[in-house]
Amino acid sequence: MEVYSTNLGRSDPSIREGASGDNVQFWDEQARLLHWFTPWKETLRWNPPFARWFVGGTTNISYNALDIHQDDIADKPAIIWEGEDGTSQTVSYGTLYLQVQKTANLLKSLGVRKGDRVTIYLPMIPEIIVSMMACARLGAVHTVVFSGFSAKSLADRMNDSGSTVLITADVGYRRGRIIPLAQTAQEALKSSLKIRHTIMVQRQDGIPSTWVPWTEINNKSDKCAAEPVESTDPLFILYTSGTTGRPKGVLHGTGGYMTHIHSTFRWAFDIQDTDIYHCTADVGWVTGHSYVAYAPFLCGATEVMYEGAPDHPNPSRTWQILEKHKVSIFYTTPTALRMLMRHNAMAAKSYNLSSLRLLGSVGEPINPEVWVWYHDVIGDGRCPVIDTWWQTETGGMLISALPGLESIPLKPGSGTLPIPGIDMAVLDENGKTAPPDTKGYLVVRNPWPGMMLTLWGDEQKYRDTYWSRFPDYYYPGDYAIQDKDGYMWLLGRADDILKVSGHRIGTAELESCLVSHKKVAESAVIGVPDEIRGEGIVVFVVLRSGMDGMGMESELEKIIVSQIGTVARPDAIHIVPILPKTRSGKIMRRLLKSLVTGKQIGDLTTMEEPGALDEVRRILQDCGCDESW
Repeated sequence: MEVYSTNLGRSDPSIREGASGDNVQFWDEQARLLHWFTPWKETLRWNPPFARWFVGGTTNISYNALDIHQDDIADKPAIIWEGEDGTSQTVSYGTLYLQVQKTANLLKSLGVRKGDRVTIYLPMIPEIIVSMMACARLGAVHTVVFSGFSAKSLADRMNDSGSTVLITADVGYRRGRIIPLAQTAQEALKSSLKIRHTIMVQRQDGIPSTWVPWTEINNKSDKCAAEPVESTDPLFILYTSGTTGRPKGVLHGTGGYMTHIHSTFRWAFDIQDTDIYHCTADVGWVTGHSYVAYAPFLCGATEVMYEGAPDHPNPSRTWQILEKHKVSIFYTTPTALRMLMRHNAMAAKSYNLSSLRLLGSVGEPINPEVWVWYHDVIGDGRCPVIDTWWQTETGGMLISALPGLESIPLKPGSGTLPIPGIDMAVLDENGKTAPPDTKGYLVVRNPWPGMMLTLWGDEQKYRDTYWSRFPDYYYPGDYAIQDKDGYMWLLGRADDILKVSGHRIGTAELESCLVSHKKVAESAVIGVPDEIRGEGIVVFVVLRSGMDGMGMESELEKIIVSQIGTVARPDAIHIVPILPKTRSGKIMRRLLKSLVTGKQIGDLTTMEEPGALDEVRRILQDCGCDESW
């Protein structure tokens, strides 16, 4: 395997060495780089599985993101907002500071106080960050609901959190379509339990008479002191479950979370004063919380924020944005990269991307072929690619190369090493350390500052979900391999496993195998009932633009058999023009399985392209294998 370099020349081994010696003292030192109103009395209070960091200390994340910058970078762009239609808006640190204070005062006038919950249901516009910062400034707990969710999903989350205020917009814009957010919000409010006020960002004409217009912030004072909050006080609830059953609300605190994302953002992205940073994550997900809404501002960075789809109105939209704003750091998902490769793998070469100096990946394991394309084509062979692993529950990165800290070899497809201060291992079925290069269960063996406080309103579920499989170790539910150099290779969810004739086969392994074919852009694998083998395997692939699919089924079958084995031979391989995905880019495998097995399709509100399912259904019907299981 070819090994790549981080190229940036940073080297400070003392940080990693110090972290391995005393990780509690290490995080104590990192926390002191931020502003605290009063110092903590205890760095870590560890009562497994509950960790409380910087106990007794008071701080405010809004203060650290805004107030501390007003003397030196008030005129510096904080947000460069780009609309899908090409319109732009620049918000300086000084303007953002004033808007957050006005919004906080509006919330105060509506009765919001420290500890109250506020639901935010907004598209990717600057007001979503302003709203989050305003809540944090008051010590209120925000819960952001992804703007693609249905009325029921919104109502479930408002009710579970006990929110008293909803902040929404009349519409959002996506792929040239108008997303009727206010209409969805009105439907959700019919079953809400505690919402007293609704604030609406107005982008078109008309607003319900009982709602508060966002423009009301202009009538409020631009002075609102940041509320000192305990480090262990909650900052936000972010829900991770679907629309059925009780939503699972991950509860994050203030001081530990702030310390974790501030540190990892600096280390991973080698952030410099002149950098222009662009992350494609929606703020409705945790990457958007940690590395769009908070960490860049804690570090005084400038970020590009984009509302639309990365390939609309044409597949070069992303490259246009990078060129237009001279982006130097680009952080996106493997799914988005595969989509852009599919359209035209070399399209980016017609744009001036010389401003780029660092590339990042997040959201799922990145297969080596995509990693190399990202490095060689988008980064022109000179930009290191960092593959970051973490979860909603972890708060921030736990595995990543750290160009801002050290120079180490990069192996395409590997997340490299755990970040300093994190003790990770790969265990076998019996909880013993797995030998190098052996698949096992990823665990974290010590507490870290960004870890969640608990699950909102359900501490027992928190224990059962994350701490019961391997007592005293945090178990994220992922398979991994740790090689002889200590590098981590993530293999996807342990519950995304097919059981074929007694063999356990990971869907991520199969999909990575499929996209290694030079003609394949994307793939999705599902399991179907089989009376003899337990489960059969059905494969869906999308070819790269302009590629001929003649004979592909046979070629792909041979690749699977040669790389994984005959046990993984698929029952069917379908070449489709498009895969159903959420607006965040996740392939909706449950929909594919429903189509194949004839089960009820279920909720489609988060699907990005409404016609995607019809295209797949047509392919299945043409080959006479729809609902054949």
